[in-house]
Amino acid sequence: MKPITEYKDYHPLIKDFYEAQKRTSYFSWREFAKLAGFSSPTYLRLVSEGKSNLSRVSMNRMISAMGLAGYEANYFIALVNFCNAKDDEAKKPYWKEMRQIALEFKVRVVDKEAVEYFDGWKNQVVRELAPMMNGATPGQMAKTCCNEISAAEVSKSLEFLTKAGFLKKGADGSYRQTEKNVVASTEGMAYAVHAMHHKMLQLADESIERFEPQERSVSSVTLTVNRESYERIAQEIDAFRKKIAAMASETEDADQIYHLNMQLFPLTWKLNKDEEK
Repeated sequence: MKPITEYKDYHPLIKDFYEAQKRTSYFSWREFAKLAGFSSPTYLRLVSEGKSNLSRVSMNRMISAMGLAGYEANYFIALVNFCNAKDDEAKKPYWKEMRQIALEFKVRVVDKEAVEYFDGWKNQVVRELAPMMNGATPGQMAKTCCNEISAAEVSKSLEFLTKAGFLKKGADGSYRQTEKNVVASTEGMAYAVHAMHHKMLQLADESIERFEPQERSVSSVTLTVNRESYERIAQEIDAFRKKIAAMASETEDADQIYHLNMQLFPLTWKLNKDEEK
């Protein structure tokens, strides 16, 4: 599903959200309506087809059901108001708001030609760190990192990030991000993203011993589920991840970089009830 700021109509946005959920989990229009608190199982399907519109009340329900937060929620509100406005004059302030949010929180979708970005943790950290440390040398950036990285590696990362368009270098030597957020496309990215996840899980494991409890948050819970409850939990995790990303995007005067891992995985094989009997 493309970033929300690329949509200029909320009807196809709702359709794309539904289809994205259905591709990765058990999901139906009835389940979608239930999440949003609607009694009619066909209402959202009609909205997705442009045969019905959202009201102000239903708009807020959709924000919750789709797990939108921060700038995504604000953009969705402006988008609904823009589409529902009766004439061009009424649409103007909402269009202006949409444009402002889209420019400020533009998302970079990394394709298969930029696999190097997800090669380990270093490029992602340097991309966040460079704008925070204007005027700093690669050596100073390297010393700021909790995990081992050399000044030469920082320089190499800065060169790649600038060349690939993730960072833009100003005349005064400072860096700025070209987009607030970076996500991976599905084409050709599986290997690189898997490798990045392995590395981040390793760092998470090491963090238990390296950092005091007040500097990290590590928790877990063992659950008994069936397929339906697993799908619902997975959807909640995805919505939570989006909310955290939106909150971080709106942070001003950031002074540290964190990484959040979220895992939900089986500890047993599925029981065969018939064999047990």
